[in-house]
Amino acid sequence: MKLYADSADLSAVLPLLRDGLVRGVTTNPSILARDGLGAADLPRLYDEFSAAGADEIFLQATGGTRAALLADAQRIAAFGHRIVVKVPATQDGFRVAHELLQQDVRVLLTAVYSLAQATFAASLGVDYIAPYFGRLVDSGEDGLSKVANMTQVLSATRTRVLVASVRSPNAAATLALNGVSHITADVPVLLAMMVDPVTEQSAAEFERVAAASAPPAA
Repeated sequence: MKLYADSADLSAVLPLLRDGLVRGVTTNPSILARDGLGAADLPRLYDEFSAAGADEIFLQATGGTRAALLADAQRIAAFGHRIVVKVPATQDGFRVAHELLQQDVRVLLTAVYSLAQATFAASLGVDYIAPYFGRLVDSGEDGLSKVANMTQVLSATRTRVLVASVRSPNAAATLALNGVSHITADVPVLLAMMVDPVTEQSAAEFERVAAASAPPAA
C-alpha cells in the first residue's frame, strides 16, 4: 500500500513527508490554483518535496497541442529523478506518453474514466493511471466497480492504478478492500485515516493509568 498527498500546500504536505507518512505528492493545475500557485512554481515544489523525502513527485504537463504538451512534459521531467509526469488521457496524451516512455521518462496518464482507456494505457506500459473515484461517483457511475475492474485488468501488467479524488477515510478503506494499493488524497483525509474515536479513548485511558501508577517524583 502506498499513500500520496494530493496537495501543493507546503505547510500541510512537508510535515507528512518528513515524518515518513506518505510516499510522495500528486498535483495538477486545479490543485495548484487552489493553493495559489501556478506552473512557474513547479521547480520550487519539486525541490521542497524532494528535500522533505518524497520518493515520487507527480507533476502535470499542459499544452494545447501535442507538441506543446510534449515540450512541457520534457521540461518537468528534467527537474529530477523523482518526477513522474502526469499527462491527460486524451488522444494526444496517449501519443505523448509513448514518446516520453521512449525517452525513459516515468508517466502517469491522468483522468482515466473507462476500462478501455486503462487497457490502452497498460498496452503502452505507462507507470500509472489515475482514475478519479469521487468524480466517477458524482457522475452517477459505480465508481468502485469501475476502479476495481481497472485494478483487476492491470494486475498482470507493469501499470499501477493510483486512485485520486478519494474524499474520505471510508472511501480509501473500501478501495483498499477491493484491491487498490495506490491512493492519493487531500491532507485532511490522510490525517483522518489515522484516527478512530475508540483508539483515542484507549490511548487516553493508557495515559491515565500510567500517570496514576507512576512513582512519586523525588
